[in-house]
Amino acid sequence: MKSILRIFIFILCYSTFGQTTINGKVEDEKGRPIAAANVFIVGTYDGAISDETGNFSFITTAVGTQKLQISFLAYETINYDFEISNYQPITFKLKENIGNLDAVVISAGTFKAGDNSKVTALKPLDIVTTAGSAGNIIAALETLPGTQTVGESGRLFVRGGESDETQTYVDGIRVAQPYGATANNIPTRGRFSPFLFKGITFSTGGYSAEYGDALSSVLLLNTIDEPEQNQTDVSIMTVGVGLGKTKKWEKSSFSVNTSYINLAPYQLIVPQHIDWNKPVQAISGESVFRYKFKSGLLKIYGAFDYSTFDLNQKDINFDEKVRFDLQNSNFYLNTSYKGNLTDYMQIQTGLSFGYSKNDIGISDDKVANNERALHYKIKLRQSFSNRFKLNIGAEMFHTNFDEKFADFGTNPFDYGYQNNVVAFFSEAEIFLSKNVAFNLGLRSSNASIVDEFTIEPRFSFAYKVSENSQFSMAYGNFNQTAKPDYLKFANHLNYESTSHYILNYMYNKSGKMFRAEAYFKDYDNLVKYDGTQPDYTSNYNNKGFGYAKGLDLFWRDSKTIKNLDYWISYSFIDSERDYKNYESQVTPSFIATHNFSIVTKYWLDKLKSQIGVTYSFNSGRPYDNPNAVEFMNGKTKSYNNISLSWAYLLSQQKILYFSVSNIAGSSNVFGYQYANSPDLAGQFQRQAITQTADRFFFVGFFWTISDNKKTNNLDNL
Repeated sequence: MKSILRIFIFILCYSTFGQTTINGKVEDEKGRPIAAANVFIVGTYDGAISDETGNFSFITTAVGTQKLQISFLAYETINYDFEISNYQPITFKLKENIGNLDAVVISAGTFKAGDNSKVTALKPLDIVTTAGSAGNIIAALETLPGTQTVGESGRLFVRGGESDETQTYVDGIRVAQPYGATANNIPTRGRFSPFLFKGITFSTGGYSAEYGDALSSVLLLNTIDEPEQNQTDVSIMTVGVGLGKTKKWEKSSFSVNTSYINLAPYQLIVPQHIDWNKPVQAISGESVFRYKFKSGLLKIYGAFDYSTFDLNQKDINFDEKVRFDLQNSNFYLNTSYKGNLTDYMQIQTGLSFGYSKNDIGISDDKVANNERALHYKIKLRQSFSNRFKLNIGAEMFHTNFDEKFADFGTNPFDYGYQNNVVAFFSEAEIFLSKNVAFNLGLRSSNASIVDEFTIEPRFSFAYKVSENSQFSMAYGNFNQTAKPDYLKFANHLNYESTSHYILNYMYNKSGKMFRAEAYFKDYDNLVKYDGTQPDYTSNYNNKGFGYAKGLDLFWRDSKTIKNLDYWISYSFIDSERDYKNYESQVTPSFIATHNFSIVTKYWLDKLKSQIGVTYSFNSGRPYDNPNAVEFMNGKTKSYNNISLSWAYLLSQQKILYFSVSNIAGSSNVFGYQYANSPDLAGQFQRQAITQTADRFFFVGFFWTISDNKKTNNLDNL
C-alpha cells in the first residue's frame, strides 16, 4: 500500500512539474485595460480571456518554443514567440487596427467616384446622369471645384493648368490621345464611354509619385473587374445608335460597346452656328476581356474610333470662309495584370499602345500627322503590416510624332520628334494610428529629348480631428516635357515644372460631404515663342513662369430630402502667367476667377422618372484687345448654362431619356478673334468665339436584355 501511495505522489508531482502558468495583461496604446481579449498558444487549446482589468492567466503543458497570440476586435493581432521555460509575465499593448472604416484617409487634391471608396465624392452613376454631360466624363467632371469650363475646347482644365497638363490612365496605364479630333474653337469629347468603367479617381494636384509627366492633374479610369451577368444593351438616339454585349464564363468575361454617330439628321432639325459641308460622322467600339487566375486578374482593353467632318469656318482675316475637313483614326490597346506574388506582396503591370492619324485639309493646304505612343509599367506593393506599405516601380514611355505639311503649289515639309522617357518611383504609406497617416514618395525620370534626370519629391499627410472630419495636406514637385505643338518644331526644349502646395478639410457623414481646399502652384520653365502662332520659324525658349492659387469648396447631400441628391461646388482662382507669346505676366485667357455649379437629381416614384437639373456659372474670362494699350485688358461677359434631363422607365428594362443643354439659350462668348492687321481707320476688327448652337437636344431609347429582369440601363444614362 505504501508503494502504491509513493507512486501516486510521484505521478502527481511529475504532472504538476510539467505545467506552466502563462499570465500577463492586455492594454491599449494609452495604457487602458482591454477586457475580453483572446489569448492562446497557437496550435493548442490552452488560453484565456482577459478580465475587466486586462489581466489573463492559464496553465499549459506545452514545452519548448511557442507562439502566443493576443487578439481583440478593432485592434491589431499580436503574435509573440517565447520559450516556455523562460516565460515571464508581460503587459501586451494592442494597437488600433487602422484598416477599419473609420480610419483616416489622405484626401488632399483627390476626388473619387466609386461605391467602395471612403472619400467618394461622386458615384459611377453620377458621371452619366448629370444633366448637360450627355454621357461625357469630362463634362461631368467640370461640375467639380478646381476645373474651368472652356466651352470652345471641351477638354479638362485644372487649377490654372492647360488641358495638356492632365494625364489620363486606364487601369493604371497611360492614354496618349484621350480626346477626339476636332476643329479650332469647336469643343471635343473624351474618347471613352463611361459604361465599361467601375470607378474614377480625379486628382486636382499633389498626386502620388506613381504618376508623372503631368503638371496639373491625373484622371484614373478603372474598368469593371467582373460583370454581374450576361447582358445586351441597345441604344437608339437622335444622334445615332449603339449596341453593347457582355458575356460571362466561369473564369473569364467579355464586354463590347459599339456606336455609330451621324449628326446630319439632327442638324436638319436643330439650327447650328456652323456652316457644315458634311456634319460629323463617327464609328467607334470598345471591348474588355477579363480572365481570373488563381491569384490575379488579367484585363485586355481595346478601343477604336473613326470620325470625319467637313465645314466652312469664318475667319476675320479673310473675306470668304475657310474650308476645313478632317479624317481621324484612333486605336488604343491596353493590357494589365494585377495579382499576388505572396501573401504580402502584390504586382501590377501593364502595357499600352496608342495610335492616332489625322488627315486635315485647310483650304488648299494639306496636313497629315500621326502619333504612336507606347507605355510599359511595373509596380510592386509590399505590405509589411497594415500600418506600413511600400510601393516601388518603373515605367517607360515612347512617343513618335510625324507631321507633313503641303502648301498649295509647294513641296511637302516634314517635321516631328521622338522621345523616350524612363522613370522610377517609390512611395511609402505609413499609418501612425487610425487618426494619423502620411505618404512619402520620390520620382525620378529621364526624357531623351531633355537628357536630364528629374528628382520629384512628393509628400502628403492626413489627421483625423473627430469621428467625421479630418485635415490633410500635400506637397509635390512635378515636371513635364513640352507639348507636341512645340516639340515638333523645337526638340531642344527643357522640362516645364511646377510645385503644388495643398491644404484640405473634409467632413463626411452618411450621405453628406463637405470639402474645402486651398492651394498654391508655382510654375517655372514654361515655353515661350515669338510670332502669332507657334511654327517652324518661331524662336522657342523655357523662360516662362507663373502661378495659380485659389480656394475650392464642395458640398454634397443625398440624405436630408428623400429622393433628392445634389451637390454644390465653388472655385476661386487667381492665376497669372508669362508664357507662349505673352508680352507680360497676366491672367491666361482660359481662366475665370469665379466658378460655380449646382447639380440636382430627384426621383419621382409616381412618374417612375429621374429629373436632373444642372446650373453652371463662370465669371468673365480675359482676352487681348489690340485696340487698347494694355495687354490682355478685355473680359468677356459671364458664362451661364442651365441644363435639364429626364429619364422615364417605360418598363423595368426600357428607358426613354431626354435632355437639353443651355435650356435658356444663353449667348455665351468664350473670347474674340481679332484681325492680324488694322483697317483703314486704324482699328482691329473682331469676331466673337461662341457656342456651336444655342441649345443641344438629346432623345434616346435604351433597352437592357438580361436574365435578371430588374436590371435596367438607368446606370448608363
